[in-house]
Amino acid sequence: MAKQNIYDNDTFFDNFKNLRSNEINFNDVIESPIITAMLPDLKGKKVLDIGCGMGQHAMQYSLAGAASVLGIDISEKMISYAREKNYSANISYLVMAFEDLDRLDEKFDVITSSLALDYVEDFGALMKQIRSMLNDGGQFVFSMSHPIATAYDGQYDRYTRTKDGVRLYANLHNYGIEGLRKFRWVVDEYEVYHRTFATLVNGMASAGFVIEECQESHLPEEIRIKYQDKFGGVIHQPDFIFFRCRK
Repeated sequence: MAKQNIYDNDTFFDNFKNLRSNEINFNDVIESPIITAMLPDLKGKKVLDIGCGMGQHAMQYSLAGAASVLGIDISEKMISYAREKNYSANISYLVMAFEDLDRLDEKFDVITSSLALDYVEDFGALMKQIRSMLNDGGQFVFSMSHPIATAYDGQYDRYTRTKDGVRLYANLHNYGIEGLRKFRWVVDEYEVYHRTFATLVNGMASAGFVIEECQESHLPEEIRIKYQDKFGGVIHQPDFIFFRCRK
């Protein structure tokens, strides 16, 4: 499978770090509260965080009582930041792509992934690999870009708007055509893989997972209204999708 490592691009990494430093961002306001609510009790659990990024979730799991947390990420810049800023005695970090997970000869009670699986070429194969790394009854909780959000290639505006710029509705473009999508986000030719909702569900089911819960992007109405310019599209288009699966 092809490996993508956009986060070691200096321009992209610096922009991402600046985005996360602003308290009002999609990760902290929308993604983190939802995936946190879907997590099982982590006390005494052995946890693997795939695509751990800067280590915020790894630190969260450590503070929640996990026995150990291993965070992996393909980006050396991300891992370096995580080791410096989100360190604890029960957290370890490793520079590793999720395509190389078979190099980890160990099993976990809980595996998580936050907004990293957009970059995987073979979703079904990754689901089988992750399931094989869980102890019996173990759970996999993850978030990724919603299929509606990845049905976009930068040619057209994501939204049809009024003359004043107010979003009326989201535009879909070639939703039924799966595969690599390239568009500009900070850098030219940012890449994600678009796949339909059915492909996601079938990938998990074929791997043998039991799907326990699914959520889509949402946030309190007062926050959406207060930050209309940033979050006004949430009611038209879910940016993220979340699953909790059990082995």
